[in-house]
Amino acid sequence: MAIALILIAGMLALAFVPQMWVRRVIAAHAHERPDFVLSGGGMARMLLDRMGLTSVNVEETTLGDHYDPEAKTVRLGKENFAGRSLSAIVIAAHEVGHAMQDATGYRPLAARQRLAAHALRVEKLGAVIMLAAPLMLILLKSPVALVLEMVAGLFIMSFAILIHAVTLPVEFDASFKRALPLLSAAKVLRPEDEPAARQILRAAALTYVAAAAMSLLDVMRWLRVLRL
Repeated sequence: MAIALILIAGMLALAFVPQMWVRRVIAAHAHERPDFVLSGGGMARMLLDRMGLTSVNVEETTLGDHYDPEAKTVRLGKENFAGRSLSAIVIAAHEVGHAMQDATGYRPLAARQRLAAHALRVEKLGAVIMLAAPLMLILLKSPVALVLEMVAGLFIMSFAILIHAVTLPVEFDASFKRALPLLSAAKVLRPEDEPAARQILRAAALTYVAAAAMSLLDVMRWLRVLRL
């Protein structure tokens, strides 16, 4: 019991502490910089054009910063699209990094997209299986049916962890092998900005650590149910 509580506490810390740190890092560098000529949206456009990716669009969105490989579009939230802050510039470069991955056929990105395409259906199926387990127990009058139903649901829920496991290296590649060299080549950062830029890029990747931890918490919860 004590070990289980320690594990749950550890997972909660792993899920929420990175989220708090990410918000703090981005907020710390979200103030407007008069020395930045371009906004985040303008920076994304310039970096894409420098690489010859003129067909990739840049748009403002309310759904969070991301690159859409289907629409070939970099989408940035209002603060990062219009803002001239270090956070806006660096996050824009990170999303352009994903566009670079797409353009060069980066296989882990393609794998993530294939998994993400099935994620919603898998999650819905998992929820249905979990809800159906008690009914199956009543109809079949066998605890084995309940266990089988819940094990199947547990397996499906674990699919989310697989997605996050694939996503993390994709994010670090976009940050440190794509975005940072792009910003250095464009000479848009002052030398004293580089440590903060690295911190912002690291924060962007850690959001997926938190998401993976939340998925793992769900799996652990169902493992406890199965033991009961």
